[in-house]
Amino acid sequence: MKNTKTTRAESDRPEAKSARSIQRGTLYAVVFGLLTHAVFAVSVLVMVFGLYSGLRSGHGHLHGWWAALGNALLIAQFPLVHSFLLSKRGRTLLARLAPRDMGANLAPTTYVLAASLQLLATFELWSPSGITLFDPAGGVRWLFLALFVASWIFLIKALTDSGLALQTGYLGWSSVARGKRLDYGDFPQHGLFKLIRHPVYLGFALVLWTAPIHTLDGVVLAALWTVYCVAGPLLKESRFHAWYGERYARYQDAVPYMLPWRKSR
Repeated sequence: MKNTKTTRAESDRPEAKSARSIQRGTLYAVVFGLLTHAVFAVSVLVMVFGLYSGLRSGHGHLHGWWAALGNALLIAQFPLVHSFLLSKRGRTLLARLAPRDMGANLAPTTYVLAASLQLLATFELWSPSGITLFDPAGGVRWLFLALFVASWIFLIKALTDSGLALQTGYLGWSSVARGKRLDYGDFPQHGLFKLIRHPVYLGFALVLWTAPIHTLDGVVLAALWTVYCVAGPLLKESRFHAWYGERYARYQDAVPYMLPWRKSR
């Protein structure tokens, strides 16, 4: 009995409770991170196939005006929610979606999970119109396929240069698992970021337009999301101004916005 009481007393010590809490936090972070990576990978595959097919792979069953309304909502939800979650209020919300002691550090992972689910919803729930505008054959088809692959390579390079750990959600959960404070680091200035300030947005726009098959659905999605790719970085730059001040202003003066031959802000 004495040994049992002693063991219980030791397990109730603050040090033991703290160790158990750290272990639970580490396990939660690892499971959450692996889940995020799995959803991220699936969403990318679904997006690649969806764009390649001209959005004819969607499993939505709406028709007529209901299909137009449903697809419009799918188009709008990604840029609107994506931008909100990057705002101050959005970051606060992300921090609240995980246990309080881990929420802030897990925010980058939670953000990637949310964005992945948004992409999945867009391409899986899309209701195809069945209207094909351009479906080339032979050499022209192979040319567009090569452009499509090249666009994805460019996007992957841009994501890598911007910090693959951040873009995939690894940065958040690994910080919790290792018991380290989250560190976003400096804003990227190497690789493609030496040529333009927003290569990720440019790469995203390119993959929207270079698919071999162009349907009415794909053209509408590409046009509206391209508007977001051009305008969305302005919100990002306002945040970077607040965080980095004059250093980012000098970077703006030296590096073009999205096209490498434009030098002005």
